[in-house]
Amino acid sequence: MINLKLGALATVAAASIALFCGTTALADDVPQNSLRLGSYSVFYHTSADDVSGPYVPPGVNLQAENVTTLYGAYIRRLSSKFDVELALGYPPLAKIKGLGPTMVGSVPYNNVEVSSARWIAPTLLLEYRFLSENCAWQPFFGVGVNYTTFYDRTTTAAGNAAFGGPTRLSLTASVGPAATVGVGYHVAGPWHIYGSYSISQVKSDLTANTAGVERTTHISFGPQALILSLGYSF
Repeated sequence: MINLKLGALATVAAASIALFCGTTALADDVPQNSLRLGSYSVFYHTSADDVSGPYVPPGVNLQAENVTTLYGAYIRRLSSKFDVELALGYPPLAKIKGLGPTMVGSVPYNNVEVSSARWIAPTLLLEYRFLSENCAWQPFFGVGVNYTTFYDRTTTAAGNAAFGGPTRLSLTASVGPAATVGVGYHVAGPWHIYGSYSISQVKSDLTANTAGVERTTHISFGPQALILSLGYSF
């Protein structure tokens, strides 16, 4: 009875895999490279130390607004199971809003945009594909490293007012782990579609300099990204 049940389970598993997989392709026929282009929606889970420095009241903090930008990636096939991906988003304008007291002095602060910055964040991932290469569906997961650097750092008029005058911002670059999980589908010929969800660790030290007066905080952006893309293999 047990053997019959095991046999039935094996048959169901084989049938399920057959639904996802077509005829076996020769290893030499499998494309070695692919490009992906699509949408990159970033959801921040910001946590930061309260801003510290001269004339800063207790509880002054910051939060990042979610953004959507263009996603692009180059993928190199390493073996029948492993790929390496270099992913990059078009540098979006990340807006920073005040978090904490309703007013800083006589200036509105909470939920008011106080600064913005653009970032470049290439991510290198080693990815593992669960099914054989001839399967139309390709679930995968990957781990790797993210590098993020910031530029075009500016403060708004509201930010300058809250800090007491024209303010220059600096944000240190970040290096941290990254991971992704997703699935691809072979549409036809060299074309595929992909959906994935990624997380990475991005931390930075922010310094605001107002006429030589410096205020600082440490920010963990905690970005998570939903990626939908079209892929071309060659």
